[in-house]
Amino acid sequence: MPILAPHAFEFFSRSPEQTRRVGVRLGSLLQKGQSVLLSGDLGSGKTTLVQGIAQGWGSPDNVTSPTFVIMNEYRHPVNGSLFHADAYRLSAESPFDLEILDLDRALRDGVLVVEWAERIGKALPREHLLVEMFYSSPDQRHLIITPKGKAYQAITKKMQQALFGNWSLV
Repeated sequence: MPILAPHAFEFFSRSPEQTRRVGVRLGSLLQKGQSVLLSGDLGSGKTTLVQGIAQGWGSPDNVTSPTFVIMNEYRHPVNGSLFHADAYRLSAESPFDLEILDLDRALRDGVLVVEWAERIGKALPREHLLVEMFYSSPDQRHLIITPKGKAYQAITKKMQQALFGNWSLV
């Protein structure tokens, strides 16, 4: 088990519904221009988490995996769009792949969530929220949530309070 980075925390989800609820909490804290990077093997729950993020952020749209279309855009009534990218088939070394994503537009016009972010890591914002997801069993997922930057530290702290109350080990 990895040692957690400063300001990071881990969460064990016991069902897809619980993973979705964690996403709802996260989505409710996001603002235009922010990014969430997801890392995890197939079946680790990334799209399920994004379904919750979109719901918590306020999108009424149905969330599906963008594996073959590369990026889906989900509307928000007043805050632009949530851009949901799947970088599984992309490479940071390919200018064409990065042009398809149009990351500048996504960050300017809404919130960016990227599955398989490690595939294009060099092209992504330095400051972001990283969510690493691990398959533990058919009903359990292990999430490690790590902020990169002060704004994301604040989001992480609010998420911890929402999920665990004011309880702390410190």
